[in-house]
Amino acid sequence: MDFPGSTGLNGNPLREISDSECDAYKTDGVVCLRSVFDSGWVDWLRDAFALALQTPGPLSEEYTPVGKTGRFFTDLNMWQRLDHFKVFVFESPAAKVAQKIIGTVDINFFYDQMFIKHQRTEERTPWHQDQPYWAVTGQQVCSIWLPLDAIEEDSSLKFIKGSHRWAAHNPHHFADDTPYEETGLPELPDIENNLDIYETISWDVNPGDCLVFHGMIVHGSYGNSSSKLSRRALATRWCGDDVRFFRRKGEVAIPTTDPGLKNGDRLDCDLFPRIELD
Repeated sequence: MDFPGSTGLNGNPLREISDSECDAYKTDGVVCLRSVFDSGWVDWLRDAFALALQTPGPLSEEYTPVGKTGRFFTDLNMWQRLDHFKVFVFESPAAKVAQKIIGTVDINFFYDQMFIKHQRTEERTPWHQDQPYWAVTGQQVCSIWLPLDAIEEDSSLKFIKGSHRWAAHNPHHFADDTPYEETGLPELPDIENNLDIYETISWDVNPGDCLVFHGMIVHGSYGNSSSKLSRRALATRWCGDDVRFFRRKGEVAIPTTDPGLKNGDRLDCDLFPRIELD
């Protein structure tokens, strides 16, 4: 697929993903992959973030109250309006990384989401599972979280090891922590005040590294305490062969528009395109 301004960058991971890395994902629900995206893609996304900040989308949110230091900003579905993100989806190594890690033949792109925590931002990302926010069912659902800055472990994503095998729990709105309505799902345990009974894992990450994690793993992060570095990351969401569209009862965050699918359908549609792989 061709786009105006296509990068000509390497569409393959910089190295082979090992069987042990795939096994770590299956066992822990998350794996840190070192040096799989080349610097050209990181620079491409830094430019993409700059463009997105100039023209925030209708679903963008600011989580830092006016008058506080820092800035916690998110936006999603940038690929639908900005070619830089669309090119990344179709031409970067991300689809191949997801395909390898989750062990699927076909791969569908689900959506993209950008996260920015500027220097000295106190706002945290609460503990949550991603997949209960989404109208999909299946095990082959993952996110690739690609940092654009060097991020120390204290400010990086944190995961509850093995929690991708937990049952689904009720989502909450990030802005005010109110629960989603009428889902029938139980509330997540109080992770933050009981960290001693859970095994958490996290990593320092650098541009070119990425975290790949299961849609059901419990994760969150604290603020960005650095006085020097921003914390920018792009999360792209991917679905494999066993994933089907399923809109459960109650509130659902994604999709944000009607994809024209019925419960039980494969995701192949304009909103969730199947990616052609070499």
